[in-house]
Amino acid sequence: MTSPPAAPFGRVLTAMATAFHDDGSVDLDGTARIAAHLVEHGHDGVVVSGTTGESPTTTVAEDGQILAAVKDAVGDRASVVAGVGTNATAHSIELARQAEKIGADGLLLVTPYYNKPGPAGVLNHFRQVVESSDVPVMLYDVPGRTGTQISMATYEAVSEWDSVVAVKDAVGDFARGVRLTQLGYAVYSGDDIANLGWLAHGAAGFVSVVGHAAGDQMRAMIDAFFAGDHAAALETYARLLPAIDAVMGVDNYGATTAKAALQLLGVLDNRNVRAPLVPLDDDEVTALRVGLAASGLL
Repeated sequence: MTSPPAAPFGRVLTAMATAFHDDGSVDLDGTARIAAHLVEHGHDGVVVSGTTGESPTTTVAEDGQILAAVKDAVGDRASVVAGVGTNATAHSIELARQAEKIGADGLLLVTPYYNKPGPAGVLNHFRQVVESSDVPVMLYDVPGRTGTQISMATYEAVSEWDSVVAVKDAVGDFARGVRLTQLGYAVYSGDDIANLGWLAHGAAGFVSVVGHAAGDQMRAMIDAFFAGDHAAALETYARLLPAIDAVMGVDNYGATTAKAALQLLGVLDNRNVRAPLVPLDDDEVTALRVGLAASGLL
């Protein structure tokens, strides 16, 4: 049996939701409870202020408060990766420098969205943000949200930069992912439905959403896979399919379904989100409950 690939930020990470009070302000205690819940259930890393953390709606100051609260809650039990990707390079640099001061273990840097820069613009954006701090970086490739896919030429150029060590992939091209591992990147699955497939193609771990409710199961799956028990890993994956469908397979998914799941689990007492998102309605919560229960998570 070969050794598992290096995992610079841990193997089981979740892109954390950010808790909000009823008045829309950030609930730092609730956010800290989410982080503690994840670390107590199979996680050795968390990602704050990503898409699921509703980062497009939070301020720089709020991002700093969220990161500090999660760092305090997690301590040395797990790595904390701070999302710093935006569609303005100066804004991302500000977030990266703030995250470094607060003590982030890594930075998640998504492709600039909406602007749709070409390869030269993407590379320039990455270079400026990466050079603004000494914190290790995980690139995030999610063209379904950003409108831009990172080119292999860009990956090849960036692979020469020592501090860029990983890629969160939501492209879903396994052959391309293998090529990324050959360039030296640790590849993380950025799509829960593809988690097991990514392990078979050399991934180091997951950056999950379903992990809000299924951290222990995600840990069991990855441990079984790397122990060579692929049948057990497949069995766990199959058991999680109803939950994956319930959390990720609906129109109003992401932060909305993650928070509703946390409410059903008793981690949060509400499922508040910031506009333009709207919380799940009662029928959607019922469907989510059914999916989580079918996977044995409730």
